[in-house]
Amino acid sequence: MTDPRACPECLRRSRLLELLGPYVERIATGEPGSRAPELLRLSNEALVAVAAPNAVEEMLGRIASLPEHQLEEDLLLAGCWACCRHDDAYPDCLRDAADAPWALIGRGDSGLLAGLDPVGTVTIVGSRRATSYGREMARELGRELAAAGMVVVSGLAFGIDACAHRGALDAGRTIAVLGCGPDVPYPAANRSLWRRITEAGLVLSELPPGATPWRWTFPARNRIMAAMAGMTVVVEAAARSGSLITMGLAADLGRDVGAVPGPVTSPASAGPNELLAGGACVVRGAQDVLDAMLGPGRRTIQRTGPAIDALLAAVLAAVEAGEGSSDAVAAATGLPAPDAAASLARLELLGYLACSSVGTYSRTLLAAPPRRSL
Repeated sequence: MTDPRACPECLRRSRLLELLGPYVERIATGEPGSRAPELLRLSNEALVAVAAPNAVEEMLGRIASLPEHQLEEDLLLAGCWACCRHDDAYPDCLRDAADAPWALIGRGDSGLLAGLDPVGTVTIVGSRRATSYGREMARELGRELAAAGMVVVSGLAFGIDACAHRGALDAGRTIAVLGCGPDVPYPAANRSLWRRITEAGLVLSELPPGATPWRWTFPARNRIMAAMAGMTVVVEAAARSGSLITMGLAADLGRDVGAVPGPVTSPASAGPNELLAGGACVVRGAQDVLDAMLGPGRRTIQRTGPAIDALLAAVLAAVEAGEGSSDAVAAATGLPAPDAAASLARLELLGYLACSSVGTYSRTLLAAPPRRSL
C-alpha cells in the first residue's frame, strides 16, 4: 500500500479551520443552519464569509500563501501524515457525505484508515460521567468487538469513550477521532491512552497538528465517527447529551443505531432508554451488535471465562445474589473475612467481577464454564 497523501488545497482547508476556530465558536449553535456539521459543508469562501465577514480577503490570503513544503514539514515535525478526498486511502464511507472532511490528519497506523469498512467498524459513544455499570459495559463491548475482528471507533473523552478504547486495545484495534490536532492528547489526563492508541491503533482529526479544541469541534468530529461505522452504539447518556447528536448523525447517514439499556431510575441511562423506545437496536453485549450488523449467527463470541473451584463459585453466587461488599460475602458464605476478600480479588482478576471506587463488587458479563461433576 502506498503512503496516504493529501493535496495542498485540502491541507490548507485544515489550516483554515484552525484559523477560524474562535470565529466559528461564536456562530455554531444547535439551531438548524448553524450547527457545526452544516457549516463545514460550505466552501472556503462561503465559510469565511459567514464566520468572519470582516476579514474574508485577509484570511483567504493567509491560507492561500501557505507554501506546500511548509504544510508537509509541519506534518513531519508532528509525527503525523495526511490523506484527502483526492487520495485512494481516503475512506469510501466518508466520500459521499456532504459534510465530509476535506483532509484527515493521522498519527498511527495508516493501514487502518485505508482498509476501513463500515461493515467491520463500530462507533461507541457515551457519557463522560459514566457509572461503574456504563464503564464496564463500554470496556466489555470494546474488548469483545475487537476480539471479533471489528474496529472500534470512539472520541478519547473521559468515561465511556476511554473505556471503549481500553477494551479494544486489550484485544485488537481502535481509532480515536479528536476535536483537536491528532498530536494533541485531549483531555490531557488521557495522555497515556492516547499514546497507546498511536502505537497500536490510529488517532485522526480534520484539524492540523497543534490545533486546540473548541466546543464546536466536538460535534464536528462526531459526524466523522458516525460516518465511519456501520453501527453507532451509545452506552450511557443523559436525556440531552452530545452523544445523542452522534446517534442522530448516524441515523441521517442510514447507519444502524444501537443502545445499551439501563435502569429507568438512572439519569445516565435516560438517553439510551429513549433511543430504545424509538426503535434503536437493543445492545446487551457485543453479540447483539454483530448479529445486527452481520446477520444472526454469522459471527459468534466466546464469552466463557476460566474454570473456577467450588470456593470461588460460592463467592460468585453470593455476589450474583446481591452481596456486594467483602463483609456481606463473608456473612453469606460463612468464610473468614480475609478469605472472602481474597476470593473477590481473584474473581476480579479472572474477569468475573468489577470493583467500584468505593470497594463494592458487581458481576460482569463473563460466564463461568460449567463445573464438571465427579
